[in-house]
Amino acid sequence: MCYHASVGTTYKQLEEEYERPFLGDLFPTFYNPNDIVGFHLNGFDYPSLPVITNELPNYIQMFKWGLIPNWATDNRNAQEIRSITLNAKSETVFEKPSFKIPILQQRCLVLATGFFEWMQVDNKTKIPYYIHVKDAPIFAIAGIYDYWKNEVEDTQYKTFSMLTTEANKTMAQIHNTKKRMPLILSKDQQNQWIDSNATILNLKEMMQPIEDSLIETWTISRLITSKKEQSNVPEVLKPFNYQKPLNLFS
Repeated sequence: MCYHASVGTTYKQLEEEYERPFLGDLFPTFYNPNDIVGFHLNGFDYPSLPVITNELPNYIQMFKWGLIPNWATDNRNAQEIRSITLNAKSETVFEKPSFKIPILQQRCLVLATGFFEWMQVDNKTKIPYYIHVKDAPIFAIAGIYDYWKNEVEDTQYKTFSMLTTEANKTMAQIHNTKKRMPLILSKDQQNQWIDSNATILNLKEMMQPIEDSLIETWTISRLITSKKEQSNVPEVLKPFNYQKPLNLFS
C-alpha cells in the first residue's frame, strides 16, 4: 500500500503545471508560494496534500490524507477510521462503507512528485525505494474525498484517500509482500477521473497499473525511517547504494 508520498515541488510550480490557482486566500496567509510542499510526507501524520476535486476542478486545494466519512460519529470515531483509510483498494472501493459514495460523487486528483516503498530482503531487512514517473515532474494519483464536521470544534475536515491497484512488474518486485501501488493516472485520464459524469465502467477502465516503462526507481537511505533525524529534507530522495550486494531483481 502507499503510505509515504513526496510532493517535492513548490506551491507555485503546482499552479503553473496544472494551470490553475490554489483556492481562495491560501496565499499568502497559510503558505509561501515558493515553499516546497514536502519531500517526505508520512500518511500516518495525516499531512495536507494538494488535490483537484470534481466539485471545484478549476482550483487546487489542500486536503488532509486519511479519509473521514461524513457519517463519523465523533472525534474518536473519526480518528479510528482515518487510520485505515489512507488507501482505498480499487478492487473494493465500490463496496466499502467509507468509500462507496465518494467513488461515485467525490473524486479527486492527488498531486505528487513521487512515492516510497520497501522491498523485503529477508526477515530482518527492508530496503527503501523512491519511485516517480519518468518525464513527469508532477503526476496525479486517483483519489476520493469527503467532508466531516467536528461539532465540538465547529471545524470542517477535508480529507482524502489514495486509490491503489495491483502492482506492475517493477513494483511487484519492489513491494514484494503486498504487491500494490498507487493508481497513477495518465494526462488523458486525469480529466476523466474528475468528470462528474463519468460512469462506473469509465472508472473501472482506468483502474489499471501504470506501465513499467513509465516509472523510474532507485534505492534510498534509511533516513526515511530515522527517529533521530528529520526525513522531510531533499536528502531523503537521493540514490543510496547499499554496501552488501543484493541481487534484487533475480
